[in-house]
Amino acid sequence: MTENDPTPAPESATAPASSGTPEPAEGRSGFVTFVGRPNVGKSTLTNALVGEKVAITSDKPQTTRRAIRGIVNRPTGQLVIVDTPGLHKPRTLLGQRLNDLVEQVLGDVDVIGFCVPATEKVGPGDRRIAESLGGYGRAKKVAIVTKTDAASRDQITERLVEVDQLREDWAAVIPLSALTRDQLDVLTDELLALMPKGPALYPDGVVTDESTEDRIAEIIREAALEGVRDELPHSIAVTIEDMSERETGSMTDIFANLIVERDSQKAIIIGHKGSRLRDVGARARAQIEPLVGTKVFLKLHVRVAKEWQRDPKQLGRLGF
Repeated sequence: MTENDPTPAPESATAPASSGTPEPAEGRSGFVTFVGRPNVGKSTLTNALVGEKVAITSDKPQTTRRAIRGIVNRPTGQLVIVDTPGLHKPRTLLGQRLNDLVEQVLGDVDVIGFCVPATEKVGPGDRRIAESLGGYGRAKKVAIVTKTDAASRDQITERLVEVDQLREDWAAVIPLSALTRDQLDVLTDELLALMPKGPALYPDGVVTDESTEDRIAEIIREAALEGVRDELPHSIAVTIEDMSERETGSMTDIFANLIVERDSQKAIIIGHKGSRLRDVGARARAQIEPLVGTKVFLKLHVRVAKEWQRDPKQLGRLGF
């Protein structure tokens, strides 16, 4: 499911899209997903393992809205990381559909990594998610204590003990920091060891099966999320209306819609005399240009789609 492509998701949320004949690989390959409460660092961990930004990150809950696949290639095999939204109590139809997406992914993957930040005590939400993993018997489970760079040694020790007690079937319990890359290799080796034997699922060198347009839409949404608060982050969606490279090959024109639910939100996104929208465009262009390999002319249009998170037809048009 994508924000700018209404085509329904494939029957399996983990099934790789056709991307050419994969290079043969000796060793192991398979799918892993990271679960946990919103904002525990799942997308940041995905990007760190892949070595490139394939999923947007923000301090806003529910930043991730679809199953984004990042590919990690090692001499011993290939990991396909399926980055998903955080599990939460849904308040809208969009929220319910995001939870349904996570449920589908959990039923398909080979390994589930359960994430808890070292800086926060294990709470009821963590316990509920850890207990629910029992419903996915085919997947092996790994517990991951994230954000160790921001925690004291005592906090990390306390979290490891708390997490270890949540389930008896952890294949491993690993503390790490995606920011400093501490213990990332330990996690990668452990995940690969738990994967089934088999050839690579994607060609060597591929880091994601996301389309360029999808990645650009997400980059724009990430830029729009910065500095907003309350309910506005949940109300922002992005679609790409048109994208084309000029004949000279030195410039790419991109026309995108920033969609919100109310006129008051439109005013916030645009800002005083368009100042905030210009900032969003500048932040987005800085990331889009390296992705497309040219300078970018980015035209953003803000439009209102009233209560789109609760409207099945609107959600369908936005690809949810």
